[in-house]
Amino acid sequence: MIGYTSIGTNNLATSGAFYDAILGMMGAKRVMEMEDFIVWARAEGEANFSVHLPFDGRRATVGNGVMIALQGKSKDEVDAVYSKAISVGAVSEGEPGARGGDDSGFYAAYFRDPDGNKINIHYMS
Repeated sequence: MIGYTSIGTNNLATSGAFYDAILGMMGAKRVMEMEDFIVWARAEGEANFSVHLPFDGRRATVGNGVMIALQGKSKDEVDAVYSKAISVGAVSEGEPGARGGDDSGFYAAYFRDPDGNKINIHYMS
């Protein structure tokens, strides 16, 4: 149902390097790049993820209550992507672990990217 997700950035180069590092671990690569945005995808026809300089020329800001959730392929991938995100400038919003009880099957980690956008990486078993 979702075609793509976009978030704002104030520094396209920094944001691009950050998402190259973590999305690359998930098998995504840059599929489109212009002077004001970058788009990543794993495969044609899958939902895309993009970062943009705001169209109106104003400073990008974080949406209160907005979070982008990236689907991992395993708990190990959640752990690895979270660790990589922290190592390349993210701020932790919740270390990897079971959420909703050990038997829920939901394993997730949370962080904020260099622009302050809240990102979740999760695996559902």
